[in-house]
Amino acid sequence: MPVTATAEAARATRRRGESNGSTYWVTTFLGANRHTLPADAPLPGEDEIYPMAFLVEQDAGAVVQPHFHQADQFQVVVDGAARLGTHEVEGVAVHFTNRFSAYGPIAASEKGVHYFTLRNGFDPGAKYMPGARMELRSRRVRPHREAVVDPSPKATLGDLAVADEVLCKAVMPMAADGLGAWRYCVPAGAELTGPDPALGRGQTWLVLSGGVTQGLERLGTFACLFVYPDDAALAVRAGAEGAEILCMQYPLR
Repeated sequence: MPVTATAEAARATRRRGESNGSTYWVTTFLGANRHTLPADAPLPGEDEIYPMAFLVEQDAGAVVQPHFHQADQFQVVVDGAARLGTHEVEGVAVHFTNRFSAYGPIAASEKGVHYFTLRNGFDPGAKYMPGARMELRSRRVRPHREAVVDPSPKATLGDLAVADEVLCKAVMPMAADGLGAWRYCVPAGAELTGPDPALGRGQTWLVLSGGVTQGLERLGTFACLFVYPDDAALAVRAGAEGAEILCMQYPLR
């Protein structure tokens, strides 16, 4: 069954953070992390599907040094600007790395940068380079896999108001192992059914603008949903203002 989180409900979790010299605010939407998991709670297994979603608001000029994680992850820039590795990102930009693939740095501009980090597995925290090089060599999953989608502006409510049909752009065309990402523009009141989640290892959906209803739940801007591989394809209906929504599908192992 899909799990959901709204920006309004997540706001209470917003806290100040610092890691490896980088300062930021972080807001937890889905899942527990090393800061919020109770000390006596068992850690989810490395091969267990465990949805995680949080918003990072990285300070102006702050730099997150190159690092890796034990889980596949998408990152979606939603505000501000940064240099991510060799790529300039702002507006809406989608980034994917597979588990045990180092990436970065993330160097925020003078405007700072806000981005969602989205995973389908638990991660105990970043492993920074070059200190974690030996661990990376012993755990690396080949091949190294990283993809950055060219940034583009978020749809405005005016853009959504004039939409007359559901539009879909495959911002990351689906690979043989199911990795893919699709960006939808949905007119007011229109219905959208997403791709079959059984083709990948779960999907995270992020409402970029406007709002949708899923069942009886109203999900506004920056709401997150996680769809498990054995769930039915996600079906949503756009609200009165229309919606722009992003679907990201994790690859099969």
